[in-house]
Amino acid sequence: MGRPIKWRRVSQMPEVLEFQPVGAADPAMLVNVLLIEELEAVRLKDLEGLEQEACADQMQVSRPTFQRILMNARQKIADSLVHGKGIRIEGGTFTRNVCPVHCLACGKIWVESIEILRQEKSHYHCPDCGSGRIVCAPDFEPGNPRRQGQGAGCRRNCWRKALNEQLSQEESEVQDHAANHPSDG
Repeated sequence: MGRPIKWRRVSQMPEVLEFQPVGAADPAMLVNVLLIEELEAVRLKDLEGLEQEACADQMQVSRPTFQRILMNARQKIADSLVHGKGIRIEGGTFTRNVCPVHCLACGKIWVESIEILRQEKSHYHCPDCGSGRIVCAPDFEPGNPRRQGQGAGCRRNCWRKALNEQLSQEESEVQDHAANHPSDG
């Protein structure tokens, strides 16, 4: 099984997606593709002037990962400026936010892109056991026990609120039944 996707949080989407140098011979021929998370790294570090640790926290990645994203972005921008290439902004592994999710069937907890959860709606399944008994886990942030309770994807107005409540109620009933009838298991 492959490594799970580590989403890069992007708080500002670009409005302009393509830049071409004036007098370029063939605009389609010489283009660097800048990923959306690379543009976000440049925006946070170079435009906003934040320290790398603050940038990495905002993008929800490690400092070394942030450094790699920033270095790739700066290299592409420098290549475009020095060699007269255009820049097209597209793609990447980014999200507007992540939502911690919990499988009630197998207990797995992981984070997923809020866009994927919204796209999949009620058809989202656990990647380990395939169960559809998935609830949001807003009190979980993997790898950072100090920031428990700060899951940004589903604080107040979780789009899965009704399903979460229903599955949580069912889970409580199953646990109550198991506690009151130990010989049934």
